[in-house]
Formats: sequence, structure tokens, C-alpha cells
Amino acid sequence: MSASEPAEGRQGQPLYTSAERARRDATKWTLVQGILAPIQFLAFAISLCLVVNYLLNGAGLAAATISVVVKTSLLYAIMITGAIWEKVVFGRYLFAPAFFWEDVVSMVVMFLHTAYVVMWLAGWGTPVEQMWVALAAYASYAVNALQFLLKFQAAKKTSADSEDDAPTILGARGVLDT
Repeated sequence: MSASEPAEGRQGQPLYTSAERARRDATKWTLVQGILAPIQFLAFAISLCLVVNYLLNGAGLAAATISVVVKTSLLYAIMITGAIWEKVVFGRYLFAPAFFWEDVVSMVVMFLHTAYVVMWLAGWGTPVEQMWVALAAYASYAVNALQFLLKFQAAKKTSADSEDDAPTILGARGVLDT
């Protein structure tokens, strides 16, 4: 694979070409993703507890609602900055071959989070129905986060044999890549 070809991210192939790795390491968007990802995960964990508490006990609707809106706002921030990161590193805003399936699932995540916000703002459905949509959004988010973690674990494994692939503290899209 030449340095100008995008990395496929398939098993046995490096996630980044040397040129993509250099762009990844040089852009501020890698750091932005590295900061936003754990903040978003913390918001997800707190919100998940609040949503489940509301569904189980019928109490705390306002806190659960605010937490889902905060989580959704962070998701939009990480998706917008992630698209910019992908453009800088791979030359396209979304669906670069190295992250194609992660981006596909990210679209499902965005759709479900947005559906919750639209339902809430429009007053569609009961609060319980809205919270079930939030849980579906959170389930898709968990799948997407797992995709990225598995991608970087595989990248770590394939890059361990390559001296050209020096470890970095922060990897693409805010997931640790060592």
C-alpha cells in the first residue's frame, strides 16, 4: 500500500499509512477528540443511570431529560469535530475506508439521539416512550464505542511489529491508541 492510499483498517493491514499517521499526530483535532471522548462517556454513564432510575422508579424525569440533552450535545460536538479530524487525516469528512463501518453505526447513533430530542421538543410520545428511545440511542452508542475500541486494539496488535508505527497517547476519534 502506498503512502497516498487510504488505510483499509482490515485485519493485518495498518490502520494508517505513514502520511495519515503524520497528519493524525499533527492535527489539534486528535487532541480535541481525545478530550471529548471521555467526557462524552462520563455523560453517557451518568445519563444512563438517571434514565434507568426514571424508568424503574418514575422519579427524576427532569434530571434524566437534561442528562440526555447534555449527552446528545456532546455527541454532536464529537461527531462534528470527528468529521473534521477525518477530513484532515483521510481527506474526507466521513466514511473513510479505515472507519467506514464505525461511521455507518455513528449515523444510527446520531439518528436515535436526534429522534429523542425531536420527540422531547415536539412532545411526541410519553416520557417513558421518550426514555426508551434514549436507551436505544445509548445501546447504539455502546456498540459504536466498542467498534472503536476493537479497531484500536487490532491496530495496536498489527502495529506492534512495525517500527514505523510508533505509539501515540491519543489515537483517532478520541480512543486510546498505544
